[in-house]
Amino acid sequence: MPVTPRPAHPGPQSVERALAVLDAVADADRPVGAKALARELGCALSTVYHLTGPLLARGYLVRTAEGYAPGPRVPALHRSHQRHHGLGAGTGELLGRLRRATGAEAYHTAYRDGLITVVDTTAPVTDAGHPFVPGPEPRAHATAHGKALLAALPRPLRRRYLAEHGMARFTTRTITSAERFEAEVDRVRDQGFAVSVGEADLAYTCLAVALPDRGDGIVHALSVSLPTAEFGRRQGGIRAALTRAVPAFPTPASPTPSLPAPAFPALPES
Repeated sequence: MPVTPRPAHPGPQSVERALAVLDAVADADRPVGAKALARELGCALSTVYHLTGPLLARGYLVRTAEGYAPGPRVPALHRSHQRHHGLGAGTGELLGRLRRATGAEAYHTAYRDGLITVVDTTAPVTDAGHPFVPGPEPRAHATAHGKALLAALPRPLRRRYLAEHGMARFTTRTITSAERFEAEVDRVRDQGFAVSVGEADLAYTCLAVALPDRGDGIVHALSVSLPTAEFGRRQGGIRAALTRAVPAFPTPASPTPSLPAPAFPALPES
């Protein structure tokens, strides 16, 4: 199954290992035992107990009969993350409507202070094979949502982002040249949406649109992903649904979508 790469940020070893514990538990589809964590981290069992103690005390983990699982503090962190991005329940509702209209998983992504983050998605958290998950987006240059966000930035900020984060090759279709990426940016601006056909993962294609400036200093994008094999026959309807979703995205002063649900008719089966 495809694994979403995590950016490397060297730091104190104890902190890195504690975060690795959280990542391992969050990525699992069931509780993880201490021995399994020790194997994954390559450390002693006593080290696992040393690392999990504070995480349990602070509510980031809970211990069950089967092993460690995410604790009650985790949802609070997600709500705080959304609050800092000026978002509320309305965004999740909009993504759900977009998912029902297109039959494709929907995402909200944002650029802020030099970072691109997948803020929310309709993809089930248990779908470990899905290529786009909430969190830092290390493949922005190879995704439609990354292209849409970077195309909305001034050229100096875009070039700085690409220089700092690199343009790694993920598939044979990935754009790895800054010059070619600028040509892609021009295409995104001309057509009003971005497409990535198997550039981050050959099995998936994604489409995205950037949102108009909301006055919060953050650039937002809506996107959907679907199997590349289905893209050709469904792209027109999905682009139309994304276009209809843009004015429904909640503003900081409007916490719920402004358009009623009928604005997103389901796509016909083909």
